[in-house]
Amino acid sequence: MKCLRVYATADGESHFDEVEIPTTSWQAHPDAVAFEMSAKYATSGIRFTHIPAGAGKVDWHTVTERVLTVRLDGAAEYQTSDGDERRVPAGGFVLFEDVDGKGHKSLHSPQEQTVLWISLPQGLKIP
Repeated sequence: MKCLRVYATADGESHFDEVEIPTTSWQAHPDAVAFEMSAKYATSGIRFTHIPAGAGKVDWHTVTERVLTVRLDGAAEYQTSDGDERRVPAGGFVLFEDVDGKGHKSLHSPQEQTVLWISLPQGLKIP
């Protein structure tokens, strides 16, 4: 399973990357098809975020902590300081690790959105 990642290098520039989250087959019930499931990762908190309709563009900013965001509805486009752009639709998730440096830009879709912010402890390694 691939996860989009935003990170900063030592020179303060932000970039996109994709990390592969390993999964294994898991049988939840004898009558159900097998699921692909990752290992369990520690979290230090979860926030439910409502982004109002018309939020629009957010200029250069960093995240306050390492966070995995899960977009439940709506969409967003992100730009890193190297000029790369990516669109994340509903159901998409992004690992934000650009806690310093120039950060990234966000452009939110016109409708209201719900996003889960899952705080990750420092040092937690996601492949």
